[in-house]
Amino acid sequence: MSAHPNRRSVLAVGTAATAAYLLPTGTATAADRTAPTSGFRPAKIPLSQNGWEIQTQANHVSTVWTRSVSGTGLRVDVRIGLPELLLLHIARRFHHEVQELRAGNVQGWSRIGRTPRTSPASNLSSGTALRLVPGARSRGSYFPQQVERIRDIVADCAGTVRWGGDDDLVDESLYYLTAGPDSGELMRVAPKFQEWSGRLGAMPTP
Repeated sequence: MSAHPNRRSVLAVGTAATAAYLLPTGTATAADRTAPTSGFRPAKIPLSQNGWEIQTQANHVSTVWTRSVSGTGLRVDVRIGLPELLLLHIARRFHHEVQELRAGNVQGWSRIGRTPRTSPASNLSSGTALRLVPGARSRGSYFPQQVERIRDIVADCAGTVRWGGDDDLVDESLYYLTAGPDSGELMRVAPKFQEWSGRLGAMPTP
């Protein structure tokens, strides 16, 4: 695996760096505005259901990197920045409050394949979703007390994350960002999750 920044280096950049991750997909740079208009148009990167750019790989020329889920000994591929903070927070709380996570219980980024881009599951391909206990997709996979805890965990994300168990097409294993990259909601919750990550300290790296 190629070398990559550890969690502390990402967090040290702070809110300013987070804002860079949240630039709207179509935001033009100064170079874009002064580029020749000879008919060339850069190819648009496809978006997943929640509006984030789909990634074709992790850990190399990508915004998706392998991160550790604190307290579990597990690692998962997620989009760095605020998506990382939110999704790892969910996985960590799930492990301690709902069900112990073991090897194979945490899945993050995956290639889009034939998944429709209108499907919430497409958000896995942009690194903005997780599957926790992938086999628990159908309704009724959890006891009522566990469902209550799951909804508490998602509510802690202040409307920026949705649980697939509440979708019309139920998938109780899926957790995904509902806020797009240019959403003010993500910036609003940023301080809360940066503080949380700071208390955890640096995550282990290979």
